[in-house]
Order: sequence, then structure tokens, then C-alpha cells
Amino acid sequence: MDTNKGTTDLGTLIGLLAGLGIILIGIIQSGGKLYWFFNFNSLLIVLGGTFAATMVNLPLRAVGNIFNVLQNVFRGEDYDYIGIIEEIVQKAQKARKDGLLSLEADLPMMRDGFFKNGIELAINERESSRLRTFLNLEMNNISSRHVAGQEMFLYMASYAPAFGMLGTVLGLIIMMNNFSSGGGGMEITASYDVAERFADLLSGMGLALITTFYGVFMANMIFLPIGGKLKRRSENEMMLKSIVVEGIISIHAREHPILIKEKLMTFAPSQFRYNTEIEISEEKPLSSLSAIKEKMEEQREEPSDEE
Repeated sequence: MDTNKGTTDLGTLIGLLAGLGIILIGIIQSGGKLYWFFNFNSLLIVLGGTFAATMVNLPLRAVGNIFNVLQNVFRGEDYDYIGIIEEIVQKAQKARKDGLLSLEADLPMMRDGFFKNGIELAINERESSRLRTFLNLEMNNISSRHVAGQEMFLYMASYAPAFGMLGTVLGLIIMMNNFSSGGGGMEITASYDVAERFADLLSGMGLALITTFYGVFMANMIFLPIGGKLKRRSENEMMLKSIVVEGIISIHAREHPILIKEKLMTFAPSQFRYNTEIEISEEKPLSSLSAIKEKMEEQREEPSDEE
């Protein structure tokens, strides 16, 4: 079950760079200066507040695992549905011919841990219902871990705009107090340049709004897309594991490899279902139920012909 984890998902990198580039182009084309949109205090309020709120909401261990979760976002995914179905059919053919215990010799050569553990359970467990319960329990635990990673980024996406608005409100409060702290009296009024003070006020207001910009940008360009990508990857992986579970249950039940192949192909996406050949006993697979029936009848007639 090779998911091609050694490659890099270029879509994530291209999307992030394209989003940042579009915003930079918009700033420049509008006559703005790039340094206007950088403020360390605003960045500190948004990022620091978002991570602080996330630590309050989630266990510290989950927040500390954020970099491991991020690695999954940048890893390429290429789930080989046909390859895993072919491997299941081969295991089913061997188990049907030599028994389930014959699969024990293949365990050291199996790369995928979930498939390997499932075959080992099938060898040692007699009841199919208990075997399915064990496999579904493991799938549910894996799905729960995936959901925890997704939720972390979705929570951060909800916190970032709120802290952006909070930083803007703080900036406005500070500006208003600085604007009105000139005091009274004729001497102060004489040296008081109203135009200059209003210019400072407008400049400070623009600086305060940068915090909202940071919050909205991070939520919609970073946190939400990452959460969505993790959700989609989890769905694809759970689909592949569902194929493995049904395949193991079918092997345990001694079902015919042709029937197993036809059943498992219904799980695969439509682009993989058709025009696909999986060798079974060095023969081309049969796609229709009538052809499967004819094949099974031929196998039943072979002993009588030999007599």
C-alpha cells in the first residue's frame, strides 16, 4: 500500500506561493509600499494569540505535534488502489489454495502495517465478526487521530481573525488616547499643529488595521486550506483502509478471488474501476457475473472430466 510518501505535494507549495504573490501584486499595483504591511507587534498579537488560544483549547501534546502534522500537508499522495486490490486477490488465491496459515510466511515482506496486522489477525482469529470488530476499531482510532490534526488548524483559522480584530481595537484605543493627551491651555494650543496630529492619527489607524489583515490572511490562506487538505487526505486513506478491511474479511471467509476483486473494485474511484486488469491464476479477470458463473462451473466440471 504505497502512498508515495517520499515525494512533495507541489500543489500546496504552488498554492501558498501563488496566494502570497497575488496579494503582493495587488499591493504594488495599487500604489502601496510593501513595508507598510509589515508590523512586528501586529504579527505577534495574531500569531501569539492564536497559538495561546489553541493551547488552551487542546492538550499541549497535540499543539506540540503541529510540525509533524504539517509534514503530511507537504507530502505527496498517490494511493495505489489497484495495487492493493491486486495484492489482496493474490493473498486470497494463496489462502484458498493452501489455507490461511500459508500467509504467515508473507508477513515479513508486507510493507503496510495495517494490512500486515489485519492478515495476522485473520490467521489467529476464527470468528469473522470479531475480526471485523478489531479492524474497524483500529480504523476508528486512526480516524480519530486524523480528526485531531484537522481540528487544530480549523480552530486556529477561527481564532486568527478574532485576534486580528482585537489587535485593531487595541491600536485604535492607543491612538485615541495619544491624540487626546495633548492637554489644555493657550501655550499648548499655539504650538499645536492640527493637520499634523490628524496625519499621525490616520497613519496609526492604517497601522492598527494591519492586524486585521494578518488575521484574515492567515485564516483563509494558511489555516483553513491546511485543515481542508488534511481532511481530504484522511478520507482517501480511510477509503484505502476500507478496501483492506473488506479484503481481509473476504480472505478469512474463503471467498473466491474473482468475487473479491469485483467487490473491492466498487470502493475504488471511477477512473480506476474500468479497463483494469488484475491477473488471477495467470488468466484475465472476468468482469460480468455471468462470466464468473461460467468460470466457477468449469472449475466444478474439471474433476469429473479427469475421471
